[in-house]
Amino acid sequence: MVTLPLFPLNTVLFPGGHLPLQIFEVRYLDLVKRCIENGEAFGVVPLLEGSEVRVPGQQEKLSGAGTMARIISWDAPAAGLLKIHCIGTTRFRILSCEQQKNGLWMGEVVALNDDLEVPVPSEQQDVANALATLIRSLQKKQIPTERMQLAPPYRLDDAGWVANRWCELLRLDMTEKQRLLVQENPLVRLELIQDVLGANGLLGSGEIAG
Repeated sequence: MVTLPLFPLNTVLFPGGHLPLQIFEVRYLDLVKRCIENGEAFGVVPLLEGSEVRVPGQQEKLSGAGTMARIISWDAPAAGLLKIHCIGTTRFRILSCEQQKNGLWMGEVVALNDDLEVPVPSEQQDVANALATLIRSLQKKQIPTERMQLAPPYRLDDAGWVANRWCELLRLDMTEKQRLLVQENPLVRLELIQDVLGANGLLGSGEIAG
């Protein structure tokens, strides 16, 4: 069990996922500066109620699980503004959390086991193939890597990595993404994603569900 600063967002970060953020609120500027200086991580947690930007009198409700984020690059283009690029590392469950006077959330969390590296089964190879097709399509359009939500190395033979990338790309509701995040078996997660892709006619198309 560790104490972790939490960053509530209207998104779900998965291990291996890339997340660009613009930081301008004081509560997060101080947090990010400390993380950069000390090489520390913070927790990205889905926001169930409330706004990402603090609004007086508005209550924020956080999900019960999230993913640790490690800052891999940063820039300060203007005073009071930081642009950072993070990568998701370890998933965790929140045992308890409390909002401090400055608005920053702190949580007592316990880490979940990392996914085992499991090859994509032949029955789910179409899921990996569809992701490869999507990556090639974005590359042909010369979409910058930072805008692709996908960054190399592309581990298209790893079941957990393939499932996680589809979890981020598909426009699923927050509850469903949260359910996939805490699913501890990467093969089950991949099968669930296959069901979603198949139901939306996306297997073999490489398109993102609308």
